[in-house]
Amino acid sequence: MTPQKAGIGRITAAVVAMAAMLPYLTLKIFWLTGRPVGVSDPAFMNDPAMVGLNVMTFGMDAVALLLALAFTTRRGMRLPAWLVLLPLWVGTGLLSVVIVTVPVSVLVSGPSIFVTDGPIAPWVYMMVYGGFIGQGVGLMVAFVLYARDRWPVVFSTALGYGYVSPTRSFQTVVARGALPVSAVLGATRLYWAAGNAAPDQVLQDGFKGLLALGAGLALVLLVRGRGSGAFWPPLVVGWLGTGVMFGWGLYAMILTVTAGPLGAKMTGVVGLVELFGTLTGLVMAMCGAFLLAERSGVGHVQPAQEALEGEDREGDRETADHGHH
Repeated sequence: MTPQKAGIGRITAAVVAMAAMLPYLTLKIFWLTGRPVGVSDPAFMNDPAMVGLNVMTFGMDAVALLLALAFTTRRGMRLPAWLVLLPLWVGTGLLSVVIVTVPVSVLVSGPSIFVTDGPIAPWVYMMVYGGFIGQGVGLMVAFVLYARDRWPVVFSTALGYGYVSPTRSFQTVVARGALPVSAVLGATRLYWAAGNAAPDQVLQDGFKGLLALGAGLALVLLVRGRGSGAFWPPLVVGWLGTGVMFGWGLYAMILTVTAGPLGAKMTGVVGLVELFGTLTGLVMAMCGAFLLAERSGVGHVQPAQEALEGEDREGDRETADHGHH
């Protein structure tokens, strides 16, 4: 079967994302080749931890660029699912927080949110975060259109769309076990947001807290698989919530392990929240991966009620056969 050709919407969104990535990638190339553009202290960029972070973030954006390019081609529809979903899950988790919080922070506090005491010039932050917003919106739109063409069943079926699930009991244990953990993590972040005077931090903690709570509830709904409601809304909440928990938690752990060259070392309760967020988000996402693989790996799927009725009819036939014997 020939893969579906990318439509104008998907191509446009992917091109916007790629264009928004170029300034960031160019800046990283300058920094990695010894040209401290926008940095008042050249020695800062020569720190081994900063070099490592710049290599890592350059690589992440380069992968995003390749994925955006793949979304514009037929060959991109043939990529292994994990090769598309894994980096997009982490990327949308990281970028969704920027897309939501940065514009609101600018409206509330003005450009002063980009002014810091560090060696990096404010215009660098403006360019970088502006690029993140552009590439985030472009990538998400392109990915949704790509996923709709490649996995239409996700967007057209209800929660109660029955399928064979050998790991349903495992998924149930994970979903129920993750719910109280994500609830505690989300409530903690909302508590921090309520007691913080900095608008940007209030937005970040509030958004992350709501998504952590939502992800826990969404995973339970997805695993239960009951009702006539659409499947994709809780999937989106679970996708973003687990991506935010894992992506930002892992980023915080990396900054802590590298001795916080950007001044963001996580310790105490904050460190525990980030650690448990990373682990919980990863476990929940793995559970979701099992669910999606089983749900999409069925040739013919019946609604759950029809499947149960079919089993009952089969049982009646077997009983009748035994009676004849």
